[in-house]
Amino acid sequence: MSDRFELSVTRLIHASPEVVWTIYVERTREWFCPRPWTTPVVDWDLRPGGRANVEMESPEGERHPYSGVFLEIVPARRLVSTGAMTEGWVPQAGEMNFVRIDTFEPEGEGTRYTAVARHWDEKAMETHRALGFEQGWGAVADQLAVLAEQA
Repeated sequence: MSDRFELSVTRLIHASPEVVWTIYVERTREWFCPRPWTTPVVDWDLRPGGRANVEMESPEGERHPYSGVFLEIVPARRLVSTGAMTEGWVPQAGEMNFVRIDTFEPEGEGTRYTAVARHWDEKAMETHRALGFEQGWGAVADQLAVLAEQA
């Protein structure tokens, strides 16, 4: 894979990496989808190889389940997951599979939060962009920031 197939958002959050991490993993339902969508299901086993499952719901009740697996976890610094496979390292077909890399880097008195979607090819990356990556992932980064800054 190449960096040229990456999409990303970043925010400076005025809270420590530990606070941002805690909000990220313990209050996921509150920030993971752009409002007015919700995340009624968060089923995570935070360990390499553990499940990374969520379900998103539209205001009209349309539901979108996502099953994945965690690849790397460094508490308060880095979380890597993918939907290319599920728990037990079972490969999963899909045109929108990518590797998600969330980092929490100290910056001044706060945290530089960055979320990256690393795609296998340009077509997948452009499809993700056309689906509203910047707007959607930017909105959830903002929602995460508000919760962390209020904690």
